[in-house]
Amino acid sequence: MLYLFSYSDLNQSLFVFLALFFVLFYEAINGFHDTANAVSTLIYTRAMSANIAVIMSGIFNFLGVVLGGLTVAYAIVHLLPNDLLLNTTSKNALAMVFSMLLAAILWNLSTWYFCLPASSSHSLIGAIIGIGLTNAIVTGSSLVDALNIPKMTNVFLSLIFSPIVGLIVAGSLIFLLRFFLKNDKKFCRIHMTPLEREKIDGKKNPPFLIRIALILSSIGVSYAHGANDGQKGIGLIMLVLIGIVPSSFLVNLNADKYEIICTKNTINNLEKYYLKYNKSILQKTNNKNIINHLNITDPFYNIINNIKKSKFLLKNTSNYNTLNIKKRFELRHVLLCISDLIDQTLSSSNINSQDKYFLIKSKKNILKTIEYAPMWIILIVALSLSIGTMIGWKRIVITIGEKIGKKRMTYAQAMSAQITASLSIGIASYTGIPVSTTHILSSSVAGTMLIDGDGIQMKTVKNIALAWILTLPVSIFLSSFLYWIALFLI
Repeated sequence: MLYLFSYSDLNQSLFVFLALFFVLFYEAINGFHDTANAVSTLIYTRAMSANIAVIMSGIFNFLGVVLGGLTVAYAIVHLLPNDLLLNTTSKNALAMVFSMLLAAILWNLSTWYFCLPASSSHSLIGAIIGIGLTNAIVTGSSLVDALNIPKMTNVFLSLIFSPIVGLIVAGSLIFLLRFFLKNDKKFCRIHMTPLEREKIDGKKNPPFLIRIALILSSIGVSYAHGANDGQKGIGLIMLVLIGIVPSSFLVNLNADKYEIICTKNTINNLEKYYLKYNKSILQKTNNKNIINHLNITDPFYNIINNIKKSKFLLKNTSNYNTLNIKKRFELRHVLLCISDLIDQTLSSSNINSQDKYFLIKSKKNILKTIEYAPMWIILIVALSLSIGTMIGWKRIVITIGEKIGKKRMTYAQAMSAQITASLSIGIASYTGIPVSTTHILSSSVAGTMLIDGDGIQMKTVKNIALAWILTLPVSIFLSSFLYWIALFLI
């Protein structure tokens, strides 16, 4: 890590330090802004004291970041087009990084101040969109090419539908608990509020088994949050370092010879596959007009050309340190192009299950040495998120616990919301989709309140919905404005 600050240019080292500080500050804000969702249900059901709940959440957020992988991290990195990230100057990279981070931080702090559980994911993605659009306007390039549209579409769909899924699934869980435990003498207390439990049973804490279920489901939310949102911080740092010091981070310079050999073998196997695949398609389709209409030949020649380029770059290479900066740029570019073209093939109806498995595994192998993160990055992001979790959590906890429903949460409502959130976020993290912990959990709480007939406080729901609607456009505007000013100044 310390070698980042050893450049002969003092300004370069200073900017790297500031960029890392901004990312870690953003991640700490994410901790107390988003992770409050995980502990609010524990606190309001009296399953655990506030201080212990927050510490526990911080620990499991840390573990989620460390053990959660990197699929979401690079979903964030790839929201910016490859050409924009690789072909920018050092000054433009700095302007891009600081504008994006400052926009996300400003919006997150604003919504936190007004006790609104807005999405850190939305603000970050909006800031990235703003950078891409402003760059397109300044350079006179196509607005369509300003963003990685396929990746952006997947992210948008996940952000739109995940709260809806949360509301429906949590509501369904409450319905099932009502149906199966309505007349159960032992577990009927699951539908009590803490105040009802104290009034009827004379006890402040929930029953033992219910308490364990609440704690475990809260741990699940904290871990899943770390695995998803923590990866966004890792992706941000990698985006920063690729932009500012590309010579050290375009490819994994610590990749061993076996990983490089695996990449070479995978590329050779892909070449054989695509030569065979194209031949079989041409044999099935004799009409040239149909072939051109299906756009079969262009992707084929693109992937074969990129495979040949990658083979040339990796020829006699057993250590990436032997490649000069230009070759590192080229290698990263062609491997990402091959990955995108594999995605095109996977979307084809001509692919059987065996071929799909081969292509998915091949894609993973060729990206192994360019989609990476040093352990020190993972650890400092995990630490920032967990520390952020332990401070500033109270404002959002009050909104989730008291201001969504008209009545206090029952144990069943808290547990259903947490189970829904942990499963939804966990699945999203595994599949590499960045989702909003805030919106999933708050919508899950609202879903349980609606099914139980308790009703919701429309003022709070409107405020949350307004923050949800405004986050993307405001973040896009803020980052665009800041980036434009930064470009003007430099």
